[in-house]
Amino acid sequence: MSITLTESAANRVLSHLETRQGYTGLKFGVKTSGCSGFAYIIDYAEGAEEGDQIFESNGVKVIVSEEHLGFLSGTQIDYVEDGLSAAFHFNNPNVTEQCGCGESFTTK
Repeated sequence: MSITLTESAANRVLSHLETRQGYTGLKFGVKTSGCSGFAYIIDYAEGAEEGDQIFESNGVKVIVSEEHLGFLSGTQIDYVEDGLSAAFHFNNPNVTEQCGCGESFTTK
């Protein structure tokens, strides 16, 4: 399975990458956090490291460490603007539970 971005998410990332010289895509992962176990990490990446998988979606390279693939495989990243708020949203088929605030999750 792969990691994908919606057109909205890809457009947002591409517009930011244009202003960040030397960055080639997104680094996507998880960290232990919150009341449910894991939280998403998303940052701009200069390139892949040994053990990383690279996915390309709507013109954006998404770099994921092999150790995080089990938590993230099949995830679709979306970018949603709603009134004055805007944020990335993650549609992750591996999530079994989320905390009430939506900041952390548990997987299968």
